[in-house]
Amino acid sequence: MADYSGDKKSRDGQLRAAINQQLVETGEREKLKELLRVRLSECGWRDQLKLQCKEIVRERGLDHVTVDDLVQEITPKARQLVPDGVKKELLHRIRTFLAQQSNL
Repeated sequence: MADYSGDKKSRDGQLRAAINQQLVETGEREKLKELLRVRLSECGWRDQLKLQCKEIVRERGLDHVTVDDLVQEITPKARQLVPDGVKKELLHRIRTFLAQQSNL
């Protein structure tokens, strides 16, 4: 029995790369990034992360924490803290963009 999981991963990766290229070429990627920055700021996400970073630095001491340490520790938490509404809005915008592109 053949294992197609590698083929699927490869196709998924190619599809993501093609979508990303289309987003970049049209300038839509920058618009989405700006929307994300605004939404995360509005919902207090950025403030939550700042507080968590300050807490880590306070616990370990400034001389014992690097930016890379903070990024590594905060990234999983940061992803979890993105509100579902923000994720859904971005996904909707991407789907709408792709639908419009396919109609051209």
